[in-house]
Amino acid sequence: MNASGETLPGVSEASVAPLPAVERASPRATHPWRWIPTLYFAQALPNVAVATLSVVMYKNLGLANTDIALYTSWLYLPWVVKPLWSPLVDLFGRKRGWTVALQFVVGVAFALVALSLPAPQFFRLTLAMFWLLAFASATHDIAADGLYMLALSEKRQAAFVGVRSTFFRLAMIAGQGALVVLAGLVYESNGSYVIAWQVVFSLLAALFLGAMLWHGFMLPRPASDRAAPRGGNPVAEFASVFAAFFRKREIATILAFLLLYRLAEAQLVKLAAPFLLDAREQGGLGLTTAQLGIVYGSAGVAALTVGGILGGLYIAGVGLKRALWPLLLAMHVPNLAYVALAAWQPYSLWLVGTAVVVEQFGYGFGFTAYMVYMLMVASQDGAHRTAHYALATGFMALGMMLPGMAAGWLQSLWGYTAFFVWVCIATLPSFVVAARLRIDPAFGRRDAAT
Repeated sequence: MNASGETLPGVSEASVAPLPAVERASPRATHPWRWIPTLYFAQALPNVAVATLSVVMYKNLGLANTDIALYTSWLYLPWVVKPLWSPLVDLFGRKRGWTVALQFVVGVAFALVALSLPAPQFFRLTLAMFWLLAFASATHDIAADGLYMLALSEKRQAAFVGVRSTFFRLAMIAGQGALVVLAGLVYESNGSYVIAWQVVFSLLAALFLGAMLWHGFMLPRPASDRAAPRGGNPVAEFASVFAAFFRKREIATILAFLLLYRLAEAQLVKLAAPFLLDAREQGGLGLTTAQLGIVYGSAGVAALTVGGILGGLYIAGVGLKRALWPLLLAMHVPNLAYVALAAWQPYSLWLVGTAVVVEQFGYGFGFTAYMVYMLMVASQDGAHRTAHYALATGFMALGMMLPGMAAGWLQSLWGYTAFFVWVCIATLPSFVVAARLRIDPAFGRRDAAT
């Protein structure tokens, strides 16, 4: 979840495992500490805006849960189809240029969201701007990760993976936590959610335009960052990469796992914030927007991060095969916390916060199995490892998009308590598919032979 806590729809292989660099960094290259933290902090913010801020904003502005879940789920589509246009970043221009230019586009998109909010047709206009934001962000992910691989040696890539991850998660806390709290505080001071969210998105626009200027000076200029040769038949080569992916052994089971592992969480994440914000007479918990930012956006994301770290350590200790079922249970069983919250509607913010933290910790802990499994699938074909990981992340995003689209409609039919019961039932397909997986006992274990 990030957003989806998601981890976010723009996860790439370089986020979880070092990739070989094309060349050594030049001694005169900009030091990585001057651009990696800011680059990956910036990479996370559009993901948070699309997956989480859009949901909270539309809820504050009075849209129905059915519309919020349906239309914001469509915003995952750019990350689903990202592999289809990723070769364009290699074939045209430099990754450094793409990165800086797309940060400008993202900043403009944020500004246009802010400007569209007072309009009578604000929903259509802001949704169009979120689409622009999502496509620009997905393409920015491709370029930024490519530049990271070109600019750093393999040793430095490994050394800075933790830095990337840390600043990506700090951006999630800033976005889902601090910015939501800011929106709540501005609303409490003037009584207008339109002004509150204009402030938030104007701040994001200024931040991204500042990032564009900073990275225009600080991003490295590796000699290998140039357009790829366009000899041969690139269409045929591109098609062969896709064909190789779908020829993998037991591809049907692989795809079922990628699409169903988060079937329950994809629905929960769309209604978690609306549930916490909705009035008690509507079945919600009646939190303020500022309280939501503290409980869900700050404490929840911190728990998600800790869970992810511990999940990775657990897999490194025992291997993916032994870790899979404990991680699967850890991810799905805490969903019962939302059933309890909906049934009893406690007033204690501490109790609500504890339930959210438990669920988010379980999600972060269990999601590591999914990430490592995608690496295993990609590693089955060394020649196309990066491309196949990108395809796997596309199916990951699709597995979040499709279930989330119907979540609001189901909740409007059944109410929150029955909906969260359904979310728990929706975990069962992932157990069925997990029982069919074939996993090398040594895969993922720290002491396994490479």
